[in-house]
Amino acid sequence: MTTLAGVGISHHRHTTRASQEAVQQALTAAQITGTPDFVFLFASLGYDQTQLLQAVRAATGHCPLAGCSGQGIIVQQEADESGFSVAVLAIQSDELTLQNHFVTDLQQNSYQAGTTLGSKITCDIRTHNCEDAVALLLFPDGFTFNFDRFKSGLETELDLQHPLPILGGAAGSDTEMRHTYQYYNDQVLQNGAVAVLLSGQAQIVWGLHHGCSPIGTERKVTKAIANRIYELDGKPIFQVLQEYLTLEEIKTWDRTIGTFCFGLRSPLLPEGELTIRYLPGRNEAEGYVTLQSEVPEGTSIWVMRRAAEKLSEGIDQVATEIQNQIGRDRQPKLIFQFDCYGRGSTILTQQQKLDLVEQLQSNFDRQLPWIGFYTHGELAPINSENALHNYTVVLTAIY
Repeated sequence: MTTLAGVGISHHRHTTRASQEAVQQALTAAQITGTPDFVFLFASLGYDQTQLLQAVRAATGHCPLAGCSGQGIIVQQEADESGFSVAVLAIQSDELTLQNHFVTDLQQNSYQAGTTLGSKITCDIRTHNCEDAVALLLFPDGFTFNFDRFKSGLETELDLQHPLPILGGAAGSDTEMRHTYQYYNDQVLQNGAVAVLLSGQAQIVWGLHHGCSPIGTERKVTKAIANRIYELDGKPIFQVLQEYLTLEEIKTWDRTIGTFCFGLRSPLLPEGELTIRYLPGRNEAEGYVTLQSEVPEGTSIWVMRRAAEKLSEGIDQVATEIQNQIGRDRQPKLIFQFDCYGRGSTILTQQQKLDLVEQLQSNFDRQLPWIGFYTHGELAPINSENALHNYTVVLTAIY
């Protein structure tokens, strides 16, 4: 039994030309001569998204496709955050089965979107006898996603004895933080999520690490509704933020949140370790900031800043986690890298960023199919419980 996989990337500014180049490189690298079984597509926002998808679909024989936009694209020896990068992973396998699905209306009702997706996956498992389901790769809209409610709806509907691992990344945007896009076959979605059920003769492992440090003492959430924080320590949230940020930094929020975040204490983590949370939105008129997950009143929070020196320290740890799980005498079939956009050029120089990519990839076979993107949120389980992360790298290996 074999799995053929190959990655291609193009930076051509002509949308159709870029799509065709990336597809041809992927098919050649995988040694696929016919139509692949499945295609993953990640691209930046400089392209006409509908035209991009149509061109990739035509060049791959209209095989099933899943993916999303990214703030930047990552492949072997490259991490490009320009507006013109398109990467394709082509797969042909007689041991892996990949089945794609989508849902919409995340912002309106993330719980219902989760139950809808769970229903589709349950039908897949029953219809195609996918009791050997390994994991769910998920690419949601990074701006409208409430992870806790989505996960609750999904896992309630699936009703599995053991949670299906959810791995992936929230779709990225550009420096103007306008929109994100999700790709499902011929459809370009917004405010949606695309999922891929992976089953068959495969194993999947992951490693993760963030690079943030607290810049203050513990604070308590004293007023919150769902994923909105109104008060910390009994003070209005923007009054508290002015202890850490200038008024200009608050005004230029989209730039500020590239290096500024919250750390939350989680029962899933050892004492002293924190889960990182990105703050995708704020409403000064109504006095709240938003997270991508629920935040109950009484939650302990630390204000955090990105720490460039911590990024390098965590790279080898992630690689070691992967190698220890699969065995040092084995190599994965392919790797996905879901990396926060706040770990890219928002705090690093181009050379520093490329050095980190080189440091990570040097731990593996350099011919290994490797694809990923800079996200607006990362997904990976902690201690078997599915979790959302921010300002984190999630490395996912299939073997």
